[in-house]
Amino acid sequence: MPRSRAPSLVRRPLTRPAALAEGIADWPLRHPEVVRLSRDTYLTRSQDGELRTRLPVVLMTAPAGAVVSHQTAAALWRVAIPLAADERPAHLTVPSGSKARNRADRRLHRAPLVPGDVTRWWGMPVTTPARTWRDLAGVLEPAALLAVTDQLLDVLCEPADLRRALGRMPSGRGAARARRVLPVADPKVDSPMESVLRWLLHDAGLPRPELQHRIVDDQGRRIGFGDLAWPDRRVLVEFDGDVHRERRVFVADLRRQNGLVLAGWTVLRFSSADVLGRPQEVVAAVRRALGR
Repeated sequence: MPRSRAPSLVRRPLTRPAALAEGIADWPLRHPEVVRLSRDTYLTRSQDGELRTRLPVVLMTAPAGAVVSHQTAAALWRVAIPLAADERPAHLTVPSGSKARNRADRRLHRAPLVPGDVTRWWGMPVTTPARTWRDLAGVLEPAALLAVTDQLLDVLCEPADLRRALGRMPSGRGAARARRVLPVADPKVDSPMESVLRWLLHDAGLPRPELQHRIVDDQGRRIGFGDLAWPDRRVLVEFDGDVHRERRVFVADLRRQNGLVLAGWTVLRFSSADVLGRPQEVVAAVRRALGR
């Protein structure tokens, strides 16, 4: 009979010196249920699976004054970033003069932080939503930044908060991009990819649509609604995410579309494959529907 593997001796996050001090030698640190986060930081596999439990471990050996920022701060604030790869290393901002380097578990950004730029969330220092937005303006494309901005304005920020964040860093990387995106932002969106679609049409110079437009018949009864609408042209554009593949939603979409077409509306529906894979065709279709 094969011998069963001994249970792991690591029960909580540890640095290598702390493990040695507790009598845990190097060999138990190679147990399958132990994850080596960096060259001297270890945690259990179950703790590694969640950002809320992994980030404090990264901060255990982070440089002095390190603050969770950029994409990782956005994740803590539950703000989704479309078009971005799922990055495992934590993004941290450290003082400008810090000599620390990137490691497997962290990506460092050097920038000054004032007290109003930092708060605590889940017990960790993190950039405020507004400062996170300003930081992301320096690393995201406009379409993704618009999606972030829409989400922040929906729950976490007022436009004045973002303007103040831009006012504190009015120049430098991302300043011009932030100024372009902020006037376009609108919290009345259903998904980040809908924001990406909206930026695509805005960047092409098409008229600004109404969002989540409600359409009624002559008796005031609702016959449909749309993500993006130009009521004066009776044109409606919808972004169909994965939920629209469910049979119940798909059937409801068809019935609603039929009612809108019969009422004289032009209905265009696009998926992420359209928005990302053939953006010129998307713009051309909307432009033609608008008669422009």
